[in-house]
Amino acid sequence: MADTWQEELRAKGYRVTPQRQLVLEAVTNLEHGTPEQICAEVQRTARGVNISTVYRTLELLEELGLVKHAHLGHGPPNYHLAAEAEHIHLVCRDCGAVNDVEPEAAAGLAELLERQFGFETDVHHLTVYGRCGSCRD
Repeated sequence: MADTWQEELRAKGYRVTPQRQLVLEAVTNLEHGTPEQICAEVQRTARGVNISTVYRTLELLEELGLVKHAHLGHGPPNYHLAAEAEHIHLVCRDCGAVNDVEPEAAAGLAELLERQFGFETDVHHLTVYGRCGSCRD
């Protein structure tokens, strides 16, 4: 397996372009960014990059396993690095804060669903909605 995302792209026949690098950097910086947020971040450096380029780049990066998306509400998906995707999203319905917790936090739920329903849970793609501690105070 390639050591860097640049090597991964080249190994699969893709070029390392400035746009691809900027999109990946924006995903890294934003942690949970929508395509529009990622585009705005990219345009801070390269004004000529448009939203369709960002969408195509995110699609490619996801195909290559470099980024993953999650649905944190009714809007567009949020993207984060695949290397940091092993977490559960906690989304506050009041303030919109997104916190990441280890998958082990849902171990009891996953075990219960397996035992009672024979259901294997993909906790790495789990989003839990509620109210954060700050909003509850």
